[in-house]
Amino acid sequence: MTQHEFAICIDNTGFEASLELRKLYEVLPDATAAQHAQLRVVDESGEDYLYPVASFDRIALPANVAERVFQAHA
Repeated sequence: MTQHEFAICIDNTGFEASLELRKLYEVLPDATAAQHAQLRVVDESGEDYLYPVASFDRIALPANVAERVFQAHA
């Protein structure tokens, strides 16, 4: 199993069409984005885009739950 990261949207101001409040989003690694206080997530379009880190709270799911969530969106 690969490790998947997730975050919950806590503020979608300015991104209402792309992000839903209280929704779980897959986080993709992006060191450059992190240096600029950005987070790369797969949004409502199904594509990955950068959003402000402050728009999300990262959450830790048990590995088996994270894998099931990831598979449900694949």
